[in-house]
Amino acid sequence: MIVIRNRDLRSVIKVAVPFIIVPLLTFAGSVVFDQKRHIIISLAIAVMALLLFAAGFERKTTGSRRLVIVSVMTALCFAGRFIPFLKPISALTIITALYLGGEAGFLVGAMTAVLTNFYFGQGPWTAFQMLAWGLIGFIAGLLAEPLKRKKALLLIYGALAGVGYSLIMDIWTVLWYAEGFSVKLYLGAIVTAIPYTLSYAVSNVLFLAVLAKPFGEKLDRIKTKYGV
Repeated sequence: MIVIRNRDLRSVIKVAVPFIIVPLLTFAGSVVFDQKRHIIISLAIAVMALLLFAAGFERKTTGSRRLVIVSVMTALCFAGRFIPFLKPISALTIITALYLGGEAGFLVGAMTAVLTNFYFGQGPWTAFQMLAWGLIGFIAGLLAEPLKRKKALLLIYGALAGVGYSLIMDIWTVLWYAEGFSVKLYLGAIVTAIPYTLSYAVSNVLFLAVLAKPFGEKLDRIKTKYGV
C-alpha cells in the first residue's frame, strides 16, 4: 500500500485528481482517442482513483484496513448494478464517503463503473460513469458532517446526485451523437433523459432512506474496532 506522507502533495492530489485530471482524461478519451483505446482511459482513471485514495491517509496499516472495507463496498455496488430499474450504486458510494472519506467514495464509484462494465460492456461511456459516480462520492465526503447530522439534507443530496449523474452522462450522449459538443443538442438530451434522471434521483433517495442508518452504524463500529 502506497502512503503519501507530504501534506502539501496530498492536498494538491485531492483537488487535482477529481476536479482536473480525471475530467480531462474523460473528455480526452471521447474526443481525442478512438473507441479502440477507451480501456486505456478507463484504466488511467482507475489509477488516478487509487492515487487519490492513497492521498487520504497517512499510515500504511490504516490505509490497508480502509482498502478492505472499500473493496467490500465496491463488491456490494457491483452486485447492486444487477438489480433491475432502481440501483443502489450511488447510495452506497455516498454512504462510503460519509464514513470513510471522499477519497474512498471516489474509488468505490469509479471502480464500480469499470468493473461492472466488463459485464455490461466497456466503451468511452465508462470513463463518464467513473467520473460521475466518483464525484458523487467525493463531494459527499466533503459534505459528510451536515449530511450525517440531517437526514433530510442527505436525501436532498441523493436526489441532486441522481440529477448530476444524468447531466454528466448527457454530455457523453451529445459527444457520441454529434462527434463534438453542442449546447442545443445537450439541452435536448437533458429533456429526453428526464425519465431516467427521475429514476436515478428516486433510486438514490429510496436506498439512502433505507440503507444509510444501518450501514452507517456498522461502518462506525468497524472504524472504532480497527482504528480506521
